[in-house]
Amino acid sequence: MKKLIIIQIFLTVFLIYGCKSFKNDKEEKSCIAEQNSFDTVLDGKTISLNTISNKNGMEVSITNYGARVVSIHVPDKNGKPVDVVLGFNTIKNYLDSPDPYFGPCIGRVANRIAKGKFSIDGEEYNLAINNGPNHLHGGLKGLHNVVWDIDTVSNNNIILHYLSPHLEEGYPGNLNISLTYSISEDNELIIEYSATSDKKTPVNLSNHSYFNLSGNSSTTINKHILTISAGSYTPVDSTLIPLGIIEPVEGTPFDFRKAKAIGADLGLENKQIKYGAGYDHNFVLNKTYDDSLLIAARVYSPETGIQMEIYTTEPGIQFYGGNFFTGEITGRDGEKIGYRCGFCLEPQHFPDTPNQPNFNSIFIEPGELYHSTSKYVFSIVSN
Repeated sequence: MKKLIIIQIFLTVFLIYGCKSFKNDKEEKSCIAEQNSFDTVLDGKTISLNTISNKNGMEVSITNYGARVVSIHVPDKNGKPVDVVLGFNTIKNYLDSPDPYFGPCIGRVANRIAKGKFSIDGEEYNLAINNGPNHLHGGLKGLHNVVWDIDTVSNNNIILHYLSPHLEEGYPGNLNISLTYSISEDNELIIEYSATSDKKTPVNLSNHSYFNLSGNSSTTINKHILTISAGSYTPVDSTLIPLGIIEPVEGTPFDFRKAKAIGADLGLENKQIKYGAGYDHNFVLNKTYDDSLLIAARVYSPETGIQMEIYTTEPGIQFYGGNFFTGEITGRDGEKIGYRCGFCLEPQHFPDTPNQPNFNSIFIEPGELYHSTSKYVFSIVSN
């Protein structure tokens, strides 16, 4: 009888740990399959996924489809790796997503251009209308929807290249773009953009990652603590096109000069908040129009202790608070991406600049070098 009991206990333990081991193996294989599921061909070009990392536990995965950031893993306050950007496990999910802006390089002109029109030396150019009455983020097949060439890959660096042909999405000139992602040992992700054209053309490139520093796509970002180094912003009309003026943030919900919760002032009566259904506005950074790399924003999650600081050479940063997420999209963690569960901080020149004489120009001349750098620095803040 004792022997029978011992055998039964042994079998029970074996089944529990055997199943657990099998489950872990299955999960690991599933994870590898997810990686492999980026290996496909689109428009005759090969898509792949590459990961760069440092020795401090930071890993960033990049796919050349849209030159997009797929994931950023950084340690939280307990040393646990947390993925701080929203995204998907497979290339199919990116291709099928109703929102095409999970992590890509956006352009040729990031943000909105009024009525999809601008002129150069008296010649009018017409672009796709893909956001209400306006053009957004380079059009229907902007830089986010093309396959970039991979020039080089190392442990902590990846260089991508794309030649955007003359009149692609309506933009003049053959635009030759180089984009570098690199990681430092100080948990910095550096994104560097360079471009030249054979015709006068507008260029305004940025990255459109949706961040959630809690690592959970169903957790609101309204409790994140945000600081933006901006004493003014560009108010917009009801279609989110700038009015052409620059106004102070003081006394408005747009004053993030001192750290506050993202959702702190969303309940205030404000026409600009109403137009954007929340925050979807360009902030004018406290910097001169030069190539110096200065801090633009700082955001921190009390839940994980993860802080992200953004430094940029750009004069503005677009802050978007995830106002249009409806829960219809399932993220990589299997959770529905809920209302205001992701935010964007996009370093860039101001929206609709080609039509705004009061804003600094984004036109480059033939042979002139466009260059822009942004740096995302991750660290831990103690409560």
